[in-house]
Amino acid sequence: MTFLFYLSIFFFMLLCGVLSLVILIQESKSLGLGASFGGDAGESIFGTSTADVLKKLTAWLAFTFMIACVLLSIWSTALGENRIETLPPTLEEYQK
Repeated sequence: MTFLFYLSIFFFMLLCGVLSLVILIQESKSLGLGASFGGDAGESIFGTSTADVLKKLTAWLAFTFMIACVLLSIWSTALGENRIETLPPTLEEYQK
């Protein structure tokens, strides 16, 4: 069970990186990271209709990010509660 949790954490971190990259690649009012690739304000990095594709991709990645945040939060809370229940008894409980 913990293997799946850590695997999902890995994919979540990968999602964070991809989302950050897609956001940085988008064309902004002041050129943004697009200027690093040699483009000017009138050109798109990967083609003519890339802005629409990147906006849709960003929206889907952001939606996936929010759902993953909620699911991982619920899952980590459940794992934490299981660990508390399986802790060995304390010294005070032995003395009773």
